[in-house]
Amino acid sequence: MNDTSPEIEKIVTDKMKRLSGEERLKMGASMFDMAKKMVLVSLPIQEENECRIRLFLRFYGNDFDEQEREKIIRHIKEKRV
Repeated sequence: MNDTSPEIEKIVTDKMKRLSGEERLKMGASMFDMAKKMVLVSLPIQEENECRIRLFLRFYGNDFDEQEREKIIRHIKEKRV
């Protein structure tokens, strides 16, 4: 879905192109951090490893097949932070 007019889209694109690579990287990292915080506050789980598993599944669960997901989840469970 795209409800942005072509004129506004061009303005935003032009502004993004004027940013340095470092500025765009910082912007992307900031957006990821905010998305991560939003997901974490939505989880009713308090145990850290369970939060990490849920966060992994929310962000990357569809990127891996079942066998790979289980391997990653086992790794998270074994790692004590």
